[in-house]
Amino acid sequence: MINKLDMPEKIRSVAVIGSGVAGLASALLLQGQGVDVTVFEKSRGPGGRLASKRVSDSSADVGAQYFTIRNPAFREFLEQHAGADSFAPWDARFGYQKGSDHWEAFPDEQRFVGVPRMTAISRALSAKVNLVAEMRITCIESGPDGHTLVTIDGEKSGPFDAVVITAPPAQTRDLLQNSNFIHLAEELDDPVRQVQPCWALAAHFSSTPFDRYDGMRVKSDILSWVSNNSSKPGRNDNGQWWVFHATSEWSLANVDLPAEQVAEALIREFQATTGANSQPDDRVTHRWLYAKSSGSSKQGYHWFSDQRIGLAGDWLSGGRVEGAFNSASALVQAISDGSS
Repeated sequence: MINKLDMPEKIRSVAVIGSGVAGLASALLLQGQGVDVTVFEKSRGPGGRLASKRVSDSSADVGAQYFTIRNPAFREFLEQHAGADSFAPWDARFGYQKGSDHWEAFPDEQRFVGVPRMTAISRALSAKVNLVAEMRITCIESGPDGHTLVTIDGEKSGPFDAVVITAPPAQTRDLLQNSNFIHLAEELDDPVRQVQPCWALAAHFSSTPFDRYDGMRVKSDILSWVSNNSSKPGRNDNGQWWVFHATSEWSLANVDLPAEQVAEALIREFQATTGANSQPDDRVTHRWLYAKSSGSSKQGYHWFSDQRIGLAGDWLSGGRVEGAFNSASALVQAISDGSS
């Protein structure tokens, strides 16, 4: 087990693993301090909670449905790096169900979405960093020259003075274990137990299936969220695309259920809880294995200064999109304070 790296005090290069909001924010904030940053992403493009699914002639947001901006620094960051036209308020009708026909409005708060889809934000942010896509990092080799990243195919990149990991807790723990950072990995045992899956469905209706609200928390053991994706700004759909999120408990119990059966179950429950009788004419499912944390961690970040390993993500800061930025911002500040 490596306890402390014998490296120059100044951090000049950093590898960021993961290109969600936390990863891209970490990279851009470090770049702003003159650090050389490379972002590694296992998928074909930037990922994370701001996920959209390609559907016929359009797209549907299957990850985060909206985000808030309570931290002024988050708005400043988005406007500077993604552009003010990459996001906009979602001026919709939000409600939650307290009984079979008892609905109440959401608390009044401004909610934002990416335009014309959630991924517009991550795409814009990723254009300003050195992003290496389709690189699944499975191990970090550490020595006196720093950290070298090793892919599943044995390719190596580095060395880097520090590594920031923004993957979900389970994937982060596996990476740390594979890299012989056993004591760091053990700190993630509890967060891993708290992460829950979520089945998501995008369904197309030729006409409005339910017109009371555009976004809803429904009272159900199966469904947790339903929204009219086409009501978001910049969506110019023929008909309407609706998004359904299953509850964490139902998703866990049915994590291996075939996608078509999942779609049928969610549509039936939507009809039962809202009284809608429309049938969709197209649908696409998506399974999130690491959707959200059941805990309420407010640690913000982890910075293991002796090993020069940092962890950031929404799971460390309340679970919201804005929390991912707050986590990254706090981590970068800690790295800066410790390497000056």
